[in-house]
Amino acid sequence: MNTRTTEQRQRLLVIWLVASAFGIMFAVLSWMQESGILPPADELGAWKGFLAVLTGLVLYWIVARNIPGGPGDE
Repeated sequence: MNTRTTEQRQRLLVIWLVASAFGIMFAVLSWMQESGILPPADELGAWKGFLAVLTGLVLYWIVARNIPGGPGDE
């Protein structure tokens, strides 16, 4: 495989993993709202999405970037 294709695949993998981490954390935050740990959607508003982005990036940084064959693998 040439270098350009490999770089493109790495960028797409990072985008996919960040989007997946966001989705996972949005689901976790939704569960926390249903269980009463977080305020309901009418009180929290758009902050839920902002929290999902932040916690998703943390999840990506801790887990996904260190997977074998992932973006941080040399």
